Amino acid sequence: MQAEQRTFKYPYAYALEMGGELPGFELSYTTYGTRNADNSNIVWICHALTGSSNAAEWWDGLVGDDKFFDPARYFIVCVNVLGSAYGSTGPLSINPRTHKPFYRTFPTITVRDVVGAMDLLRQEMEIRKIKLCIGGSLGGQQALEWSVEVPDLFEELIIIASNALHSPWGIAFNESQRMAIEADPTFNDGTDEAGSMGMRAARSIALLSYRNYDTYNFTQARDNPDQIDDFRASSYQQYQGDKFVKRFNAYSYWTLSKIMDSHNVGRNRGGIVHALGLVKAKTLVLGIKSDLLFPLSEQQFLARHIPDAVFQEIDSLYGHDGFLIEYKQLTQVIRAWQETNGKLQTARI
Repeated sequence: MQAEQRTFKYPYAYALEMGGELPGFELSYTTYGTRNADNSNIVWICHALTGSSNAAEWWDGLVGDDKFFDPARYFIVCVNVLGSAYGSTGPLSINPRTHKPFYRTFPTITVRDVVGAMDLLRQEMEIRKIKLCIGGSLGGQQALEWSVEVPDLFEELIIIASNALHSPWGIAFNESQRMAIEADPTFNDGTDEAGSMGMRAARSIALLSYRNYDTYNFTQARDNPDQIDDFRASSYQQYQGDKFVKRFNAYSYWTLSKIMDSHNVGRNRGGIVHALGLVKAKTLVLGIKSDLLFPLSEQQFLARHIPDAVFQEIDSLYGHDGFLIEYKQLTQVIRAWQETNGKLQTARI
């Protein structure tokens, strides 16, 4: 499989929803495959909180040779979002007005800003129609926002483990992580590594929301019934925090958590129900039975209010992270939905 890593440079001031602007920006994006003659094979994948544009890496069960999203069949696009740590303009980027990294001066960005930037790239690529847009979690929030903002763009829309409005429960988890980062005395040091130990603790908090009680009982059980220290669950949390520090930075993590908190498709659109009614794409909404962070009720709400949407439930031990892991179930449901032309019988909601 051949992947092409590219950069889109937008040289003009980019006005932001909450006020202020970015003095231009860059988006790092990856494409797989080749556009066909009538541009009818375009798939746009929106990544989750700490993902990158390399969808074949973090979603390798779905994207790649002989996988459901096969570059031999589709032209696949995935964009690293504004504020992230994988090539797009973010807090570690140089502010051209000060010639210094943004760090904590990086402006407040919303999901709507992220989508607006991607849409500028879409126009630059002269894409007028996208066969399918798909995303999970924060990626699902982007895909949904985009389908409301530009309703005629997508033929098909797949939202996985996501919502129309980020919940107080989800915001509370994100705020707890930001508190952990703030407790790191280096967070205001203005270096690329600032806040790393706080982010390490924050990632440990996040992991609890991505998994659940049964996940830990199964994967991190005690080594013996008489054990009183050095638990597998403890070392697992430490390991995940250490691994994350090696690949990310605290400023981007802070920024992305705020982006997720901002999600509300009904803002300034007459409310959520009205906004969801604007979606024109054939829509499949997938929820994960064991998801604590984005419970099934949120996906059921989407399916009730998006015209003719289909809802399906996936059973997984892995909670919210199931959207990254249960690719066999995802493949089966998506294939069945497409083969019935979006008329797959919806699960009870």
